[in-house]
Amino acid sequence: MVTPIDFEVLRKAAATAMTRAYAPYSRFPVGAAALTGSGELITAANVENVSYGLGLCAEVALVSVGVSRGALDGPPGSGNKSLAAVAVCDGDGRALTPCGRCRQVLLEFGGPDLLVDGARGPRPLGDLLPDAFGPGDLDRVWRP
Repeated sequence: MVTPIDFEVLRKAAATAMTRAYAPYSRFPVGAAALTGSGELITAANVENVSYGLGLCAEVALVSVGVSRGALDGPPGSGNKSLAAVAVCDGDGRALTPCGRCRQVLLEFGGPDLLVDGARGPRPLGDLLPDAFGPGDLDRVWRP
């Protein structure tokens, strides 16, 4: 358990996860580490595929690991089983900001207040993905 949020610990955990990446095509290993609302640490690495488009970013793998372990169970507000903070690192240990696809996936399990580490330091996901489409948008029903 890691509380309060210590991004140095998250960066180190992401760097360790990166060593387990499967990146034979891009040769760009990436690791991700997250802290849940209950203080559980989750890590994952990117997994590439020869078809390129089927590869998994470390952040998407991270969410899959969290759900599979029972550490994540849904969107923010669903209790302590949502993401509180995320750090992503490359092979040189530099902080990476998640791509658009990953930001959307992280939104589902961390919401706009999720703290996302990056080159400029931690920022709320809502700043990185303004006006995002999220689960609440599905509550609206279109009527002709």
